[in-house]
Amino acid sequence: MKILLFGKNGQLGWELQRSLAPLGESVAVDFDTQGALCGDFTDLAGIAETVRRVAPQVIVNAAAYTAVDKAESEPELARSINAQAPAVLAEAAERLGAWFVHYSTDYVFDGGGTLPRVETDPTGPLSVYGRTKLEGEYAAARCAKHLIFRTSWVYAARGANFVRTMLRLAAERDDLRVIDDQIGAPTGADLLADVTAHALRAVESQPRLAGLYHLTAGGETSWHAYACFVIEEARRAGHPLRVAADRIEAIPGSAYPTPARRPANSRLDTGKLRKAFGLYLPDWRVGVRRLLDEWPVASLEERTPGSVRRER
Repeated sequence: MKILLFGKNGQLGWELQRSLAPLGESVAVDFDTQGALCGDFTDLAGIAETVRRVAPQVIVNAAAYTAVDKAESEPELARSINAQAPAVLAEAAERLGAWFVHYSTDYVFDGGGTLPRVETDPTGPLSVYGRTKLEGEYAAARCAKHLIFRTSWVYAARGANFVRTMLRLAAERDDLRVIDDQIGAPTGADLLADVTAHALRAVESQPRLAGLYHLTAGGETSWHAYACFVIEEARRAGHPLRVAADRIEAIPGSAYPTPARRPANSRLDTGKLRKAFGLYLPDWRVGVRRLLDEWPVASLEERTPGSVRRER
């Protein structure tokens, strides 16, 4: 199996380089890749030529424009990266008869209600980011052999994410204010990558499993409860923090206005994926606790590779 991975330096792309390695030869690129291969999603002809040169059996797209608020003022750039580039890759994969793996988000929904969303529920994105990611889903599905994974609240040991931000702020401040009326499941990039590899192995012999799946860690939480857990576990692991446990205030989303609206309900039902691939998805606390146990104190300094807005 020859695999072409886009977005290799992002949170997910970095983990995919590890998880996909046992499946076969991998060629990995990013937006700043130099030479004959192109990973810049604003260069549609370049990424099409890269697929032609590599001629993979699998294309994995871990690149995305993820600056949710900035997308409101850069809609065309967000659309180029999140929708137009995936369309080019899907068409190229279809011509090759290759598998196309693409990642999407809970932001394709309107965030209403309290029940976990299933794959067939109506969509209704609230933001430019959500709309462009939904367009990307439609584009990816043009390739018959597609796997599209919707996920939420992604974190990893590298890159900019909620865990790193909370630890930095907790080390600098005496109190914090965190939103408590948005609910979802923090999902590790390592879990996403491992499930991707498992699914690719399965579809080799069962191509009927192609399709759209929800993929998150088990359980659910609010941003406030998530922050409290991160800080409590970080303190247990020896990270020096200033903020006290009783100084993390829960606030409504309305008290922290942003250019882009966030879905209040980010719950995704993963039953379809678990049944199709015979998987168990651990509770979100398992992955976060493991990350904090393995994270050196010195790593709290921001280490964002490349451009965050072009990587998942």
